[in-house]
Amino acid sequence: MEIILKQDIDKLGYKDDVVKVKDGYANNFLIPNKIAIQATSMAKKIHAENMKQRSHKETKIKDDALALAAKLENKQITIGAKTSTTCKIFGSVNTIKIDEEINKKGFDIDRKKISIKGEAIKEVGKYTFIIKLHREVKVELPFEVISE
Repeated sequence: MEIILKQDIDKLGYKDDVVKVKDGYANNFLIPNKIAIQATSMAKKIHAENMKQRSHKETKIKDDALALAAKLENKQITIGAKTSTTCKIFGSVNTIKIDEEINKKGFDIDRKKISIKGEAIKEVGKYTFIIKLHREVKVELPFEVISE
């Protein structure tokens, strides 16, 4: 079944994308929770008209995301964590801690847009994370976890 997404969904698509999903997923989850609508011919026409009107606004949002990406490009993030004598972290470093460090640097980024590359971080070292600022703009930044 073809649907039109009303919001971004990880591993499925972005808002206003027309995607194909299984009928059960659409009828039992996406449509009842108002995350998507069925892509009928009339809905597709309305969607196309709305996309024409939004194209100018979308370019401005993308330009803002590119400008923010340029500012973030050379930032060094360091996260302190309590560790044992073998450099294992008590707990783990997650997107919440990364978001706090980015906010301390003066950038207001939603933590849901941040993803850590690889598995959970449980040791001291250097890692990378990705910030999805826009559907076409992603920034990959390094960060270091140090012992406090």
